[in-house]
Amino acid sequence: MASLLLRVPINFRNFSVSASSNGAPSGVPQQGGPVIVQIPLDKIRRPLMRTRVNDQQKVKDLMDSIAQIGLQVPIDVLEVDGVYYGFSGCHRFEAHQRLGLPTIRCKVRRGTKETLRHHLR
Repeated sequence: MASLLLRVPINFRNFSVSASSNGAPSGVPQQGGPVIVQIPLDKIRRPLMRTRVNDQQKVKDLMDSIAQIGLQVPIDVLEVDGVYYGFSGCHRFEAHQRLGLPTIRCKVRRGTKETLRHHLR
C-alpha cells in the first residue's frame, strides 16, 4: 500500500491519501473485480508459451529494471476453478524466472471454463 503526504502552503492543512496497489481505496472490500496478489511462478499455467519466442533483449532489460525498482505493472492472470492461467506478460514472467524470483505480482480476475476456452482459441 502506498501513502502520499501532500503539503500545501498557507491556510491549508496536511492530509494523506492512500490506495491499494490496484487503485481501490484502502479498507474498501473488492466486489468481484480484479485483485492484485503475489502468486508463485510455478502455480501459473502458461498454455501459449509453446507458440511464441520472447525478445531476449526485452527480457534482459526487464530483468535489470525489476532488479532495481521491482515489477511496475502486474501481469494479468485468469483464475478458473482455483487454477491460474497467464496469457500476457510473457517477458515479465520470463524475467522473474531468470532472476530466480519465487513469485510475481498479478492482477487476477475470475473466469469460467468458457472464458478459458475463449482465450485458448
